[in-house]
Amino acid sequence: MGAAQTMLDKLWGAHEVLLREDGVSLLWVDRHLVHEGSHHAFAKLKARGLALAEPALTFAVVDHYAPTRGRARRADPQIERMIQTLRSNATAHGVRLYDLDDPLQGIVHVLGPEEGLTLPGLLINCGDSHTSTHGAFGALAFGIGATEVAHVLATQTIWQRKPKAMRITVDGALGPGVSAKDIALGWIARLGTDGAQGHAVEYAGSTVRGLSMEGRMTLCNLSIEGGARFGMVAPDETTFSYLQGRRFAPQGAGWPAACADWTALASDADAHFEREVWLDAGEIAPTVTWGTSPEQALPITAVLPDPADLPPAKAEAAHAAYAYMGLTPGQRLAGTPVDQVFIGSCTNGRIEDLRAAAAVLAGRKAKVPGLISPGSAQVKAQAEREGLDQIFGAAGLEWAAAGCSMCVGMNGDLVGEGKRCASSTNRNFKGRQGRGARTHLMSPAMVAAAAVTGVLSDVRPLLEGRV
Repeated sequence: MGAAQTMLDKLWGAHEVLLREDGVSLLWVDRHLVHEGSHHAFAKLKARGLALAEPALTFAVVDHYAPTRGRARRADPQIERMIQTLRSNATAHGVRLYDLDDPLQGIVHVLGPEEGLTLPGLLINCGDSHTSTHGAFGALAFGIGATEVAHVLATQTIWQRKPKAMRITVDGALGPGVSAKDIALGWIARLGTDGAQGHAVEYAGSTVRGLSMEGRMTLCNLSIEGGARFGMVAPDETTFSYLQGRRFAPQGAGWPAACADWTALASDADAHFEREVWLDAGEIAPTVTWGTSPEQALPITAVLPDPADLPPAKAEAAHAAYAYMGLTPGQRLAGTPVDQVFIGSCTNGRIEDLRAAAAVLAGRKAKVPGLISPGSAQVKAQAEREGLDQIFGAAGLEWAAAGCSMCVGMNGDLVGEGKRCASSTNRNFKGRQGRGARTHLMSPAMVAAAAVTGVLSDVRPLLEGRV
């Protein structure tokens, strides 16, 4: 009998081609996802006269620069050039492209799972840090840089040092209005943005098992904001139910065998983790960021901290955040006025997220303008079948097409300078949503609460009698 293994051990071992003397592994890549920002890597290949090693394993997506408003009109010339370059590269190398007019188009980390490109046991790379999202399916998934993207294109392999194993166990029932976004922001606030540095995080416990795949994807998506290399959840019946029948998932007689193989990926009962963290779901409240780092987050009922009560490094960061965000220590987080709202992104742009927002917005009017961009064309179509777009429109919010949109602001969807935005996205860094933009991260339901009140608000009273 061999030593007990974590899921990380099993996945890493299955993909390791060789191990160098310095401890770095050469890993086989099962899926390589590229987007408009991958043009540097394709240019490197062209300069060296190289072809793709496995074009059938590479999938191209228009998402970061995808226009979400007025898509029928000609895009900004620079954006159009970025998109056209991806089209040219995909055509030249025989890569499947999910273009703007494709009914399956969407954000790469939403589209991958929808298509069944994301499967348990696979190693998935993309030149985007939130590739960790796919770990929700029991995949080894992490973002890579431009040089690494070129290496994967040319060899279908990647050099990588194995991270340490860390497990975050969440047990108990989440309260009304509390979601996976709150779990993630909660643990990052507790441990810091370097709390999981050098580790791969496996999420476990009854709370995680009770989450939908959408919730698990949100958890894994935000893992990197806590310093983790990536996040994972062991496959189970919830995973299988989501994947069955997807385009690239195993079909027919191969399905039961695949599920059996995927079940075996779970960490052994006595596997060793270098770090363990336990959280009580009952203690997690709707959470909002107040500063310019995901760790600067608090329950909506809290008051902003006094930097004098923080360690020196964090005190300095708090002073800088207050100056940028226009907030003061001792101020109550709830009641802070917002100028606009945004719902979308690879973190919270799925159908479950839109339903949560609609539950708050139904029959109410927004007091501030806002944009809602679904994570994919399929999510958009489903939301429209369910009438969610009508709820958003009646509330006074704009319903847009799929793309990364205001999360990164690369397509022209921006927060105005000095404006405060309640956002369902993943990062609140200075200028993330536009020059001088002030971003507060929270769940889609909390964004909806801010929309109808015009201030940062506790969503729980607004949900009474509705959930």
